[in-house]
Amino acid sequence: MYPWSVARAAPCLLRAGMRQHLQGSVHRSRSGWCRYRAVIFHAAGALLPSPYKTAADWEARDCLPAGTIQQAVFSGGENSLSLKYTRGELTAVEFLQELGRQCFGIANIRVPVDSLLSALIRKEMIKQLPIMAEAVQCIRAEGLKTALLMDFCLLNGKSFLPLQKHFDVVVESYREGMGKADPQIYRLCLERLGTQPQESIFLDNNSQNLKAAAQLGIKTVQVDDPEVAFKELEMCLGFPLQGFVPYTRAVRPSMDIPKDNLQKYLEDVLSDHTTGPLVLRQFGHGHSSQTYSVRFGDHLLVLKKEPPDSPHPSGSAVRREYRLLKALAEAGVPVPSVLALCEDRSTLGTPFYLMEHCAGHIYSDVSFAALQPGQRRALYAAMSQVLSKIHSVDLKAAKLEELREHGNYIQQQVETWTKQYRAMETRVIPAMERLIEWLPLHLPASQQTTVVHGDFRMDNLVFHPDRPEVLAVLGWKFAALGDPISDLANSCMAYFLPPHFGALRGSRRCDVGHQGVPTAEEYSQMYWGHMGAQRPENWNFYLAFALFRLAAALQGLCKQPGAGKPAPRGSSPQDVEFVADLAWDFAIKEGFRVFDSLPSTRRYSTWARRGLLLSRSYGTWSRPQSPPVTPTTSVLGLAQSLYYKLDKIMGIQWGLLISQPRWTPRPLLELTAQSGRSQAVTDNDPAGHGLG
Repeated sequence: MYPWSVARAAPCLLRAGMRQHLQGSVHRSRSGWCRYRAVIFHAAGALLPSPYKTAADWEARDCLPAGTIQQAVFSGGENSLSLKYTRGELTAVEFLQELGRQCFGIANIRVPVDSLLSALIRKEMIKQLPIMAEAVQCIRAEGLKTALLMDFCLLNGKSFLPLQKHFDVVVESYREGMGKADPQIYRLCLERLGTQPQESIFLDNNSQNLKAAAQLGIKTVQVDDPEVAFKELEMCLGFPLQGFVPYTRAVRPSMDIPKDNLQKYLEDVLSDHTTGPLVLRQFGHGHSSQTYSVRFGDHLLVLKKEPPDSPHPSGSAVRREYRLLKALAEAGVPVPSVLALCEDRSTLGTPFYLMEHCAGHIYSDVSFAALQPGQRRALYAAMSQVLSKIHSVDLKAAKLEELREHGNYIQQQVETWTKQYRAMETRVIPAMERLIEWLPLHLPASQQTTVVHGDFRMDNLVFHPDRPEVLAVLGWKFAALGDPISDLANSCMAYFLPPHFGALRGSRRCDVGHQGVPTAEEYSQMYWGHMGAQRPENWNFYLAFALFRLAAALQGLCKQPGAGKPAPRGSSPQDVEFVADLAWDFAIKEGFRVFDSLPSTRRYSTWARRGLLLSRSYGTWSRPQSPPVTPTTSVLGLAQSLYYKLDKIMGIQWGLLISQPRWTPRPLLELTAQSGRSQAVTDNDPAGHGLG
């Protein structure tokens, strides 16, 4: 017996193939440069094979009159098997049973329908469906939309197509009350895809359907031979539709690498007489990602290459990352297994290393929407455990001590990201100005030193498909020896970002408890439990620092495309300002904590040296020597302490008020405020540099 899903496919195959044979063929349209945004597949005419030739061969082999299957499927007018199944009046099993009875009535011979189904699967479906399924995945990987057009009912909402989930839009013509040759069905597809006719391609094997779509201006590709149609579709789109690997896309022309040189290198490194075509794809959608999927023979590898414009011309970054991954693997940290390091620039132009591909799930949705609540919590527990494992590596035993850099890790990070932000700055963002002043004044007094990932978050983890286990930690570009709490703060950022945030989708204002996702407090406690430590008092500083770094990185993405080019997804100026404001919120919280811990003999200053609007920080200094304590001076001291606290609170509240863009003064107040600010400039900025 064949699987139920295969049995459901048979009626569709038979009907589509026979009808196409009756209606003839259509002239194939010419291909062109990729200007398309969507591809529409007809289920029976493109994804699944036409069974006509197989049915004819089967009839000849079983001594049936030619055309028996075709007649059985389409005879009977409105009561034909084809239309009954289309209307949902017959199940797939009932269709096959009726087909056997009809064939017996026509040929007076008992027809083994199961053997016909077997022939369809063995000769046609196994050949065509994987080809088209891979093409659909490659198309979606490039950011194009896909639609599936079906002319039969899905019983109980289920489909026999295992790849239906890969389509953005599914349209059932029968449910819409339209036929496939009706142009309205294609207009409906376009409407749901949100594309214009000239931006879309339609694949089918039926001449009338293709003609109806072409009349609207849709580019059509006829599927007589799947391989020929596949090649034509590739020419139209301008990128390959084979060798798909999850989370990859076609190699961008500006980042292509010499395949001949790579193949020779692989033959030497693998030394197992590997043969076969070399297929390259590229990971990520970034503008600087030089990480490739390499399929060579039976091997599936990952190649990480130094960019041509790297600030490390000697290839030290690639060498350092290779060495780090090798040491971490030996220490028991789940990372991809590295295979070889090549520093010979004559091979690919810049140094690179090879590692094994790690198959599994990478989640970009921190809520794990497709999973059950219990599974979600278990994945967060696995995430906290692997982070603690990274931070517990014995640096001496792993021979990683020499990777330590001189100086304060957090301070160096603040300075580095500040420089990057300044280099990419396009406008003044008040919160960023305040953070640039505030962060250096509030660096942690003491820091533990461990291996730090530098970009630890959910979408840099490969999870086991069946159990809550991290198979590999990816993205070690920013790894160093430094303060481990910065990694934990980085992995908590998503809790404070909204679900629609493009750069890093979060769970802000979501009922994480109802979803089974631990809160930020619970997740961090999981980590501290593994580490056998307590959360530091200055935790809000680390959150402010992590979000400041994210804002600086997003600013770089905004500036990177250049004039006339759109910014990458999730890197709008509004996003930068949103993250900066969020970081400043945590800085404010940390400032309150610092103030509350101060003795009453210390003075609080709300504002930093650059003025009221653009920067503020929390500074302390000792007051002059106080006279001996007497009952009077004691009361005065208490009064002064209360005064300083009130001064601090009022200063912060005023600062928050004037830094909120939503607050708009009334005309009279605005005039008064301008007069006051003029005096404030004179008082706070005697050199005349201004507040900006």
